[in-house]
Amino acid sequence: MGLLKMAALGTLGYAGYKYYTKNKNPDNAAFAAGQPGNTNVSQVRDAGPGAMRDGAATNWTRTDEASDESFPASDPPATY
Repeated sequence: MGLLKMAALGTLGYAGYKYYTKNKNPDNAAFAAGQPGNTNVSQVRDAGPGAMRDGAATNWTRTDEASDESFPASDPPATY
Protein backbone atom coordinates (compact mmCIF):
# COMPACT_ATOMS: atom_id res chain seq x y z
CA MET A 1 0.00 0.00 0.00
CA GLY A 2 2.77 2.47 0.93
CA LEU A 3 4.70 1.59 -2.22
CA LEU A 4 1.69 2.45 -4.40
CA LYS A 5 1.30 5.83 -2.68
CA MET A 6 4.98 6.59 -3.24
CA ALA A 7 4.73 5.59 -6.90
CA ALA A 8 1.61 7.74 -7.37
CA LEU A 9 3.28 10.76 -5.74
CA GLY A 10 6.40 10.27 -7.84
CA THR A 11 4.34 10.09 -11.03
CA LEU A 12 2.39 13.19 -10.06
CA GLY A 13 5.61 15.07 -9.28
CA TYR A 14 7.16 14.04 -12.59
CA ALA A 15 4.06 15.11 -14.53
CA GLY A 16 4.08 18.48 -12.72
CA TYR A 17 7.76 18.98 -13.52
CA LYS A 18 7.25 18.20 -17.20
CA TYR A 19 4.28 20.58 -17.35
CA TYR A 20 6.35 23.34 -15.72
CA THR A 21 9.33 22.93 -18.05
CA LYS A 22 7.11 22.72 -21.15
CA ASN A 23 5.25 25.96 -20.33
CA LYS A 24 8.27 27.89 -19.10
CA ASN A 25 8.85 31.11 -21.05
CA PRO A 26 12.38 31.00 -22.52
CA ASP A 27 12.53 34.76 -23.13
CA ASN A 28 14.13 37.19 -20.76
CA ALA A 29 11.60 38.95 -18.54
CA ALA A 30 12.93 42.43 -19.31
CA PHE A 31 12.36 42.25 -23.07
CA ALA A 32 9.12 43.20 -24.81
CA ALA A 33 7.61 41.09 -27.55
CA GLY A 34 9.68 41.49 -30.69
CA GLN A 35 12.84 42.40 -28.80
CA PRO A 36 15.82 40.03 -29.09
CA GLY A 37 15.76 37.85 -25.98
CA ASN A 38 17.87 34.70 -25.80
CA THR A 39 19.51 35.39 -29.17
CA ASN A 40 20.90 38.66 -27.78
CA VAL A 41 24.33 37.69 -26.47
CA SER A 42 24.91 40.88 -24.48
CA GLN A 43 21.36 40.83 -22.98
CA VAL A 44 20.88 44.59 -23.46
CA ARG A 45 17.43 45.81 -24.46
CA ASP A 46 16.55 48.90 -26.48
CA ALA A 47 15.88 52.09 -24.50
CA GLY A 48 12.43 53.35 -23.60
CA PRO A 49 9.22 51.93 -22.15
CA GLY A 50 8.23 50.40 -25.48
CA ALA A 51 11.14 47.94 -25.27
CA MET A 52 10.17 46.75 -21.79
CA ARG A 53 7.72 43.93 -21.16
CA ASP A 54 5.79 45.94 -18.55
CA GLY A 55 7.00 49.45 -19.46
CA ALA A 56 3.92 50.67 -21.30
CA ALA A 57 1.84 50.35 -18.12
CA THR A 58 3.61 53.26 -16.40
CA ASN A 59 3.96 56.92 -17.34
CA TRP A 60 7.56 57.88 -17.95
CA THR A 61 8.91 61.40 -17.47
CA ARG A 62 11.60 62.96 -19.62
CA THR A 63 14.12 62.21 -16.86
CA ASP A 64 13.08 58.54 -16.73
CA GLU A 65 13.63 58.15 -20.46
CA ALA A 66 16.98 59.98 -20.38
CA SER A 67 18.17 57.79 -17.52
CA ASP A 68 17.09 54.63 -19.34
CA GLU A 69 18.80 55.75 -22.55
CA SER A 70 22.10 56.37 -20.74
CA PHE A 71 22.20 52.95 -19.04
CA PRO A 72 24.75 51.29 -18.55
CA ALA A 73 26.96 54.38 -18.92
CA SER A 74 28.58 55.67 -15.75
CA ASP A 75 27.67 59.32 -16.34
CA PRO A 76 24.11 60.56 -15.71
CA PRO A 77 22.26 62.29 -18.54
CA ALA A 78 22.43 66.07 -18.82
CA THR A 79 18.67 66.49 -18.32
CA TYR A 80 18.78 66.06 -14.53
